Amino acid sequence: MKIEQIYTGCLAQGAYYIQCCGEAAIIDPLREVAPYLKKAEQDGVKIKYIFETHFHADFVSGHVTLAEKTGAPIIYGPNANPKFEAHIAKDGEIFEIGKLKIKVLHTPGHTMESTTYLLLDKEGKEHAIFTGDTLFLGDVGRPDLAQKAATMTQEDLAGILFDSLRTKIMPLGDEVIVYPAHGAGSACGKNMMKETVDTLGNQKRMNYALRADMTKEEFVKEVTDGLLPPPAYFPLNVKMNKEGYESIDTVLATGGKSLSPDAFELTANSMDALVLDVRKPQEFAAAHIPNSIFIGLDGSFAPWVGELIVDVKQPILLVVPEGRAEEAVTRLARVGFDNTLGYLEGGVAAWKSANKEIDSVVSIPATELESRYETIKEQIFDVRKPGEFQSEHIDGAKHTPLSNLNDHLASFPKEETFYVHCAGGYRSMIAVSILKARGIHNLVDVQKGYGAIKATAIPKTDFVCPSTL
Repeated sequence: MKIEQIYTGCLAQGAYYIQCCGEAAIIDPLREVAPYLKKAEQDGVKIKYIFETHFHADFVSGHVTLAEKTGAPIIYGPNANPKFEAHIAKDGEIFEIGKLKIKVLHTPGHTMESTTYLLLDKEGKEHAIFTGDTLFLGDVGRPDLAQKAATMTQEDLAGILFDSLRTKIMPLGDEVIVYPAHGAGSACGKNMMKETVDTLGNQKRMNYALRADMTKEEFVKEVTDGLLPPPAYFPLNVKMNKEGYESIDTVLATGGKSLSPDAFELTANSMDALVLDVRKPQEFAAAHIPNSIFIGLDGSFAPWVGELIVDVKQPILLVVPEGRAEEAVTRLARVGFDNTLGYLEGGVAAWKSANKEIDSVVSIPATELESRYETIKEQIFDVRKPGEFQSEHIDGAKHTPLSNLNDHLASFPKEETFYVHCAGGYRSMIAVSILKARGIHNLVDVQKGYGAIKATAIPKTDFVCPSTL
């Protein structure tokens, strides 16, 4: 028996490869399926089943492509209604992988089709559960992503989730291993641990949602409390996961085209394409194409693309570091952005050589912000998340979270210079690029963000532990 967790940090997502005696199963595969095919080939096994725990909202699964390439059936739990061919399993149904068995445990609540897969070893002993978004480490799946208009509220779904956990998962042995679909950083929960594997016994001890003496009313209140609005692209990803999508091979072929500066400019204008610059923040600050948006590959790239660009059909042109075009196109496709039209050959250097217009960002170190503080303290804007800001911030700073920056445009000064920071410099550069694309140029980025600001004497609010907020 071999179980491998294939974890993708950008999405905080875990896919799983299970093989035994010449057969394999994949659970919740990512959009690009080549790694799974390669593993199966190296191990000399046949991919027999593709299991989906539910219709994912935060990424596009590779189930459709993997089924086409292997002939393996796609398995969903009860209540699933995909538009493509799939096996809709019954609660308790058993699937065999070599000498292993996978038992279907229908665990609705996060969504109504949500299913946990229980792995039984060669002796028939309960070995592990693949919980999807039903049970995370330290948390459970949010119950507000599958509301059925007025017929089902998030409180209704939370109550269903309570029953699923207590009738299907908590009765299992403490030694059973928990393999969730997501870890810390995912928007599918709110308080996940940084670890990605644990025992069920430990989760019963420390996961607030699994308290033995918890009433359903308490569970519903705690699970629904403090939920931030889900990213706007989530429903579009669910639609793709339910209805199917274009082959990743086609997406890579189109998005991987190199374009000369003239061809790049012509395509941008004729296709109303968004120019997405995925280099490092300070590279973007030094020189970038006017009106381009920065979201760097070396960060939570795909989730921020989904959060801020939203429309998965938006035509996109890329400015990428050398040799990373395919990576950028692949990571966009993971969250449903399939309409990448190519990338700028030679990057910004080629754009400059073609005598085309260049823009830049004024960016200063935190020490310089410190020297200016007394005269500009009313002009500092913090774009971190609400919890980060509430925990500690510059005294007098205004809070304009990046996730809904467009709702705060009127709050930025029209003529006076203002200063933007986040935690480490990544999100502030995204914010600055969006503001500049909106025609707001009287701004300054603070390098390395609050991490650097904390080392200065700039007045700050008293620290409050985030766990108490």
